[in-house]
Amino acid sequence: MTSDHMYEVPIKKSERAIKVDKEYKEKLKSIYGDKFISKFSKDSLECPIMKKEVSFLICLGCKNFVRRFKGTVHCKGMPL
Repeated sequence: MTSDHMYEVPIKKSERAIKVDKEYKEKLKSIYGDKFISKFSKDSLECPIMKKEVSFLICLGCKNFVRRFKGTVHCKGMPL
């Protein structure tokens, strides 16, 4: 069986949310709803593609995002 992801990136909880573009956040709210966005806005992770810490919301909209499972994000790892 082949794996559908290359990376398993642990999610970090933080006190403050990482800033996300307002238009991008509104687009996600229309898809997932306010409650979902507010629940995950303080989560961040070290992106293996961008090589920096990003908000989970940015990761959620990335084409490499596969799933969030038990405190980790599964990422395909393909170039953007």
